Amino acid sequence: MRTTADRIRHALSFELIALVLITPLGAWIFDQPLHDMGVVSVISAAIAMAWNYLFNLGFDHALLYWRGDTRKTLAIRLGHAALFELGLIAILAPFIAWYLGISLITALIMDVGFSGFYLVYAFAFNWLYDMLYPVAARPRPAD
Repeated sequence: MRTTADRIRHALSFELIALVLITPLGAWIFDQPLHDMGVVSVISAAIAMAWNYLFNLGFDHALLYWRGDTRKTLAIRLGHAALFELGLIAILAPFIAWYLGISLITALIMDVGFSGFYLVYAFAFNWLYDMLYPVAARPRPAD
């Protein structure tokens, strides 16, 4: 397993590299000022981190209440991921629309684009991170 320091390095580098990539890319694709897209990107990242904590806490409590444990099957994991993304889009789209002065539909399209970026980015980042910082293999404790 990864250490706490490694997890902190992972989380910070994930967010910082994503902001460096998504801010100019979003400004260019959506024809928005770089500064405005920077504000949207930073605030959206902060909201996403808070939503991640709150959603996962609530989801685990719901699982514990309904199932008696927090183990996740494949179907539960798929539902978890879909509900997380839908909730995040529902939170972020109104903020994006308000801050950029665009329609809610345009903000929704923008937010779905950001979600697509993060899906691909998370896959690539985590793959590269695991190659750069492999976890040392530890033998399983004897039963």
